Amino acid sequence: MTESRAGRREPAEAVEPAEDERAGGRWKAVFVALLVVGVLGAVTWVLLGSRLLVVRQVEVGGTDLAPRDRITAAAGIDLGVPMARLDTGEIAARVERLREVESAEVERHWPGTVRIVVDERVPVAVFERGGRYHRIDGDGVVVADGTARPSGLPTLSVGAPGPSDAATLAALRVLTVLPDSLRGLVAEVEATAPEAVTLFLNDGRTVVWGEAGRADEKIRLLEALQRTEAGRAVRRVDVSSPDVLMTS
Repeated sequence: MTESRAGRREPAEAVEPAEDERAGGRWKAVFVALLVVGVLGAVTWVLLGSRLLVVRQVEVGGTDLAPRDRITAAAGIDLGVPMARLDTGEIAARVERLREVESAEVERHWPGTVRIVVDERVPVAVFERGGRYHRIDGDGVVVADGTARPSGLPTLSVGAPGPSDAATLAALRVLTVLPDSLRGLVAEVEATAPEAVTLFLNDGRTVVWGEAGRADEKIRLLEALQRTEAGRAVRRVDVSSPDVLMTS
């Protein structure tokens, strides 16, 4: 502030920053920008262009039906590819095209390991075609086949086994809802139509199930028969209508 002849103070003129100060500020901004660009370039090179973070091994977990080499072949991961360039979603989709695989998860484990964890389909029955035994899951998908009959699975007897056959799906639905105590007794499941499912037990008894619905009621009836000596002596039981139990 300056004082005028009348005694009033007037604002002082603004002091312009020195030219060298302005130039110094511009150089600092340029230096920071170049530093940021350099760091980003170095990071990009390490991730995408160098040999430091590349795929060195592929691990597979969760397999039983599908051989590991089939999983890795389906994944299509080349060793030496930068880890950051992997499309894990596309890799998982390729693995899930295998008939044995229901879902797959692909994980990066830095610096150089890719791990594929699969959730396989679970076979619930087996059927024979052309001299080979085909294991089929609850959705009607054939997950494996071979010349030897696998143990521990009931035989599926339907006209055209497969995921688009209504009788197949009805029979498999019945198998999958049975508790372990009953499923373990089933030697064969037959379906001549979606509403005509029959279970043949390994002790010679026959259970006429009918359609796949009202499973809880039908299971309670069968479990009640299992708990009595007279019930276990029944050779044929019809639970197709749970309201009217028929035995012989």
